[in-house]
Amino acid sequence: QGKLVESGGGSVQAGGSLRLSCAASGDIVMVDPMAWYRQAPGKQRELVAQVTDGGNTNYADSVKGRFTISRDNAKNTVYLQMDGLLPDDTAVYFCYAGAKHWPTYKDVEIWGQGTLVTVSS
Repeated sequence: QGKLVESGGGSVQAGGSLRLSCAASGDIVMVDPMAWYRQAPGKQRELVAQVTDGGNTNYADSVKGRFTISRDNAKNTVYLQMDGLLPDDTAVYFCYAGAKHWPTYKDVEIWGQGTLVTVSS
């Protein structure tokens, strides 16, 4: 019905930057919200940042001031600019989108496959 494809993960040293991208496609409309989650080994998956169709954002306290989420509604793409990366940011980052299937308008939740971010001290 729909899919999300992430890119931009990699390995950096503490203090470095990465930019993650996630593109939504398929038989979906009203893609709102879009978000980034992350999961480290042995840890619960946590919400990192979220952006609505109207551009409203929210962030986990741990990343405020360092990460910026944005989206291109025309392309159904969400980005996560990650600055000042810390070792504790090491995790698999997953893109998420809430949407409606076209043409049934059934609510769907879509997850990307994940992209690994590794931050070395």
